Amino acid sequence: MFFPKKSLFLTHVNFFRMNFEHLYIQNPVFQNRYISPEKLFSYLQTNLSDYIQEIGRSYLHKPIYKLSIGNGKTSVVAWSQMHGNESNATHAMLDLLTTLKKAPEMRDQLFSQISLDFIFMLNPDGSERWTRLNAAEIDLNRDFHNEASTELKFLKKMVSSKKYDYALNLHEQRTIFTTDGVHPATLSFLAPSENEERTVTENRKKCMAVIGKIYESLKHLIPNQIGRYTDEFYPTSTGDNFIKAGMPTILFEGGHFIDDYTRKETRKYYTIALYYALKAISELRSDTTGWENYLEIPENQETHYDIVYRNVKLNTDHECILDIAVQYREIFEEGQDEILFVPFVVEAGEVKKRKGWLEIDCTGKRFVSDTKYPKLDAEVSFKIEE
Repeated sequence: MFFPKKSLFLTHVNFFRMNFEHLYIQNPVFQNRYISPEKLFSYLQTNLSDYIQEIGRSYLHKPIYKLSIGNGKTSVVAWSQMHGNESNATHAMLDLLTTLKKAPEMRDQLFSQISLDFIFMLNPDGSERWTRLNAAEIDLNRDFHNEASTELKFLKKMVSSKKYDYALNLHEQRTIFTTDGVHPATLSFLAPSENEERTVTENRKKCMAVIGKIYESLKHLIPNQIGRYTDEFYPTSTGDNFIKAGMPTILFEGGHFIDDYTRKETRKYYTIALYYALKAISELRSDTTGWENYLEIPENQETHYDIVYRNVKLNTDHECILDIAVQYREIFEEGQDEILFVPFVVEAGEVKKRKGWLEIDCTGKRFVSDTKYPKLDAEVSFKIEE
């Protein structure tokens, strides 16, 4: 059980001496970035059956589970894998529970202050295929008003059934983002706008105050790697509409960490951020103290490709030297346990506005290819040889 009565009333001294990041443990059952829905369902039923409830079925009739934990007065709703190819939040919740299992005092203190309803894998069909969209080819995060997707209806129904004090809208972002043109935006956060004018409302301040506390807790762990997502108002998105309706909603975005395309490091810091978000919520209780700290977080910048080949001399009749930019596409093949990273050409010419996480100087080297020119939006088929 998560709440042994004997440890519910703990001294704050013991609680605050413990740092979650020093205790962090990865859930050993889910080591890959790809999470099989069936494997997740089996794990939840075997290990967390007392805390889960099926709230609906996906387009392809897969179960959607909600985990309920805590008995505190401050209520929080959160959901993972609204986009099927964004598994970090599912990992983070599993890792959070695994870590807190060995820190019962910390666990009981947290969940005596909040009650959390967490939806695992809102889009199990997309998660199985490792696609952003659901099986009906709908982006759940752009379907708030149309309600064309089966899955979003269950989320909205659950949110409307209870007055939640906060919501956590958990996502991942591409490797293109940095905080300053140099450091990757490993984590980014957002207090979404309620209107096109991006007015800083009281609900936004509640979100900003929580994010400010997360930032204070993590900025020394991953310096220069925490960003602020754009607050452009998206009229059809889930988070923007939830906060517009009165529920403070915080966006998480897990991003790139150097040499970590399977996002194991990102997963770790995502989990730590999730803990400190819940801790901040338990302390603030809808207060907005410190919301201005949010404004210290640098805004995301689009500055990078995965690879840039510099000074490539093509095999043409005339001298042609250019740069070739490459971005990995994440592809899942049925029967595999992990996703593949397949390089695609995204730009060729003078690639000056962006850098590469890997930069390869091809000066004096040979461009080996069946074609004279690299083909855009095609898988990399060339080689660079000495």
